[in-house]
Amino acid sequence: MAEKRQRETLASRVGFILLSAGCAIGLGNVWRFPFITGRYGGAAFVLIYIIFLVILGLPVMVMELAIGRASQQNIGLALNTLTPKKRAWGVYGKFAIVGNYTLMMFYTTITGWLLAYFFHTLKGDFVGLDTAGVGAFFGGMLENPLMMTFWMVLAVILGFLPVARGLQSGVEKITKWMMVGLILLMVALSFNSLTLKGGSEGLKFYLVPNFSNLINNGFFEALYAAMGQAFFTLSLGIGSVAIFGSYIDKQNRLTGEAIRIIGLDTIVALASGLIIFPAAFAFGVQPDAGPSLIFITLPNIFNQMAGGRFWGTLFFIFMSFAALSTLIAVFENIISFWIDLRGTSRKKAVLINAIAIAVLSLPVILGFNKWSRFTPFGPGTNVLDLEDFVVSTTLLPLGSLIFTLYCTWRYGWGWDNFIKEADSGTGRKFPSKLRIYFKYILPAIIIVIFVKGYFDIFHG
Repeated sequence: MAEKRQRETLASRVGFILLSAGCAIGLGNVWRFPFITGRYGGAAFVLIYIIFLVILGLPVMVMELAIGRASQQNIGLALNTLTPKKRAWGVYGKFAIVGNYTLMMFYTTITGWLLAYFFHTLKGDFVGLDTAGVGAFFGGMLENPLMMTFWMVLAVILGFLPVARGLQSGVEKITKWMMVGLILLMVALSFNSLTLKGGSEGLKFYLVPNFSNLINNGFFEALYAAMGQAFFTLSLGIGSVAIFGSYIDKQNRLTGEAIRIIGLDTIVALASGLIIFPAAFAFGVQPDAGPSLIFITLPNIFNQMAGGRFWGTLFFIFMSFAALSTLIAVFENIISFWIDLRGTSRKKAVLINAIAIAVLSLPVILGFNKWSRFTPFGPGTNVLDLEDFVVSTTLLPLGSLIFTLYCTWRYGWGWDNFIKEADSGTGRKFPSKLRIYFKYILPAIIIVIFVKGYFDIFHG
């Protein structure tokens, strides 16, 4: 009971929504969503994506928040706290914490890349470089483990500093300002792209439904792409959202809160397309997927743009805020586990974990140079791909499946307990009439996502 009396709480509902959205908003919103939207028919794909957000992402998020709020614990202890006589469920809690660590083992390096690009764009180091020149710069960074380690360690420090200051005065306060800054930067960057000469074609490509693209690229492939993006963009399944549920009271029902969080995440994803597509079309550049979009294609576009150094600097601040908000949220989940399980002080837990995560992040850095011969999934793959596979393809769907079964089956926490928690407070009720869907169909869809993820990697 002592642990619960000492537990911190968030100061405001806005803080909770911005923190949870900050956890969900990440690099996939910016470098993956616009590309697959363009590939599968623009607005036609967006419509399918939003449908899957509602039928997949929303219920799992409500379940994860309910587990957190009812248990008042991090995910490592939450399931055993709610069902102490059914301890088998709690085994996954430890895997979820491992998932948080694994995510940070590569996310810190990518955040470091963004911080480096912000610095070099501000300095003007990309001015005058063509696509090959920017590509050579990025390749040179990947081949330099000391440079990458410096930026990775800086990302770890910037992520842990708010956590060390405490929940309200550090995590909540700093993330709120960071998210406000992210939204303002997003608006400014979108406005700039929309005013570029020739940008209207990119806007048309992005927002006007093209059903021929949807069909030509494979309708069922488009369905799976929308399903996967809707599922993975919210970072559900490893308890990084549940932790913020444990910090709030029962004043508001969780369905309405989840809608607000998902809405903010979706706005950022949609706005990223407004930033990227008009700019790409204005300068005749094909938007690419993955790191090449952010670290090669876009710097080249900014070089051709009037005031490009200024807009490029703003863009990489925007990207750094998106990445750091995820770091802070996941770091808080890890530190909460140490505080709740071991009774460690917050500052001691931060110091231990900052060192641990910095060391654990080194294999990803070395995977691009010293250990580049290690190709776990064939030529062109590296340590980052392996760690991303563990989190994105394995633990996120597996965790979401476990949370869904735990909340809907009597062998777990049970439907009645879940609904009671989800509907505590005022606001929108969880659609309990769809119980059959949540109990049988939703788990089946998650299993399909899980199996196809493995199939695509090992037999694709």
